[in-house]
Amino acid sequence: MQKLLEANLYRSELISVSGKLVERYNKCLVKLGFSETKLKSFQIDGIGWSPEIADEKGEINYLNNGEANPHGIIISPLQKGKPVYLSFHTFDRELMKFVFKIHGEKIKDITRDCAICLDFDQGIDVFYEPLDVLKYKTVNIHFHLINDLLNVQKDQRKLVSTFNESTNFIDEALHAELLSSAKKYGDLRHRDLDLHELQYTTDSFYTRAFGGVYVLRDFITPIVVFEDEKWHKEAITNTSYEVLIFHIQQPELMDKLRDHVIIEYNLETVVKTKRYERIKKFEMSTYLKNTQHPIKDILNDPILYKSYLNKLDINARKKVMSVERYLEKIENSNQFKIADIVDFKLFEALHKPHSSLDGKHQDLIWMLLVNISPKDVLFWYWYDKESFYASFETWDDSLKDWAIETISNNI
Repeated sequence: MQKLLEANLYRSELISVSGKLVERYNKCLVKLGFSETKLKSFQIDGIGWSPEIADEKGEINYLNNGEANPHGIIISPLQKGKPVYLSFHTFDRELMKFVFKIHGEKIKDITRDCAICLDFDQGIDVFYEPLDVLKYKTVNIHFHLINDLLNVQKDQRKLVSTFNESTNFIDEALHAELLSSAKKYGDLRHRDLDLHELQYTTDSFYTRAFGGVYVLRDFITPIVVFEDEKWHKEAITNTSYEVLIFHIQQPELMDKLRDHVIIEYNLETVVKTKRYERIKKFEMSTYLKNTQHPIKDILNDPILYKSYLNKLDINARKKVMSVERYLEKIENSNQFKIADIVDFKLFEALHKPHSSLDGKHQDLIWMLLVNISPKDVLFWYWYDKESFYASFETWDDSLKDWAIETISNNI
């Protein structure tokens, strides 16, 4: 990951946490039912997730009480607008934008000396079967302050009210109680600490529950796509819901997505794009072994590229150039089918979300397409960073350099 760090492409917008903020963060962890971190400093993202704490606990989703109960932590107004690096749901980023849009000013005031625990409640205490994800509709966002600050505020107001009654102003015990509370918590009487519950309505989304599930329910027929084969097999035995169920690697899935006007392709157009060049070069890199030249140079230099392309065995060469071969052949005859010439996974990678979809749905479908056939390093990095990072670690150093240059030049 060092290369990505140096290129500022690896979790570059995390917020540093140390000192008093660590204490507040730990109080939130305890309040949410988790154990404290022993780290003296760490970093967090927009929802309060820390990669260092995840490593310490050996649990990447350590802010979840089971897959049905995700949480967040706000300890700084600097979290506003920051990325959510490990979304449990694709709508987590929207949830945090919503939270800061409604309560931003209160959060700025409260986090001067307090921290806020977030409970994302979708009305499901626990998942029992994979299609329970279809129960997601409205997410109620509850806010809880550490140190029971709301009740302390009520107590302070009550103490002051008592102090102002009759001759209570001479009560030394009352004086001591007021001073003790003020020294410990400050004067809370006139601060607005009331963060009222928010509601967020979900539509189509992706969740990490059950090994990763896409729920597409804004189209002709609801479609549920599983990344995990075990949960897919269990889901297809469930007859309680009228939905179409697929595993992400089922060839029939792409047909259904096209039929439902969710994705589209145009090979004549896509071959003229930079995206196609990225995909074809990455495809080419998978066949380059023990090369005389660095892979980055081979992919960037047209002369070297042609040289190594011609050195590939005939089957590999046909796969890399399968789109061009198909387009050349159909210029002379329409008897050829895409499946007969174009490599199947390459063909999948050349699809895009249908142009009729709005921005939010396009992002979700791009993520699905990247998961189906991850061949465009730029979109792979944009839409599924964790998967990209995992694969990046296995690559040749020179291929890593090419990927970093490609991503950096397009951001």
